[in-house]
Amino acid sequence: MAIKLYGYFRSSAAFRVRIALNLKKLDYETAAIHLRRNDQTTPDYLAVNPQGLVPTLVDGERTLIQSLAIVEYLDETYPEPPLLPKEADDRARVRALAEIVACDIHPINNLRVLRHLTHSLGHDEATIASWYNHWIAAGFQALEKLLAEDSRTGKFCHGETPGLADVTLVPQVVNAERYRLDLGPYPTITRIFEGCMKLEPFSAAHPDNQPDREA
Repeated sequence: MAIKLYGYFRSSAAFRVRIALNLKKLDYETAAIHLRRNDQTTPDYLAVNPQGLVPTLVDGERTLIQSLAIVEYLDETYPEPPLLPKEADDRARVRALAEIVACDIHPINNLRVLRHLTHSLGHDEATIASWYNHWIAAGFQALEKLLAEDSRTGKFCHGETPGLADVTLVPQVVNAERYRLDLGPYPTITRIFEGCMKLEPFSAAHPDNQPDREA
């Protein structure tokens, strides 16, 4: 059976999985879940993913949720090219870099948090943008230092081929660009991002290139 990815063009978590699928050269079907229209709350989608979030990946009889878990599943099930290094300490480094984004920055900047800040707490757009960029900058300050001062950083976050950390970093930089965060203080992050975006698996996964894209 074909692989099916439930996602939303602007979801950075779904963006991660699209990159991983593209790096693995896996064909997949896209099912658009429009988060701003609350498609994620419908009974049909909740039957697929009771958490009501994206992405969800269906691979044959297997249904998987949570982007990093999905990416690691893809890496174990379709091992070429590998997205994690061989050595345990290197794998731990790559996972830590990915989790700075996926566990520390992204969860407090995702759509349901921004909606709560707007609709429940009454904050305006300028305050929301300040909130958003504050947390990206807090994470990027540490991430920049970890990347710039480690000899294991190469063309990509770890070495000379893209992996899990790059899969996670790139969507967050796209979000930062969308909110006009000054990326000047993060030259290593910017260099890695620009290198990734020259590769078709990353550029094809960009929100602007998705069939459900909206202005």
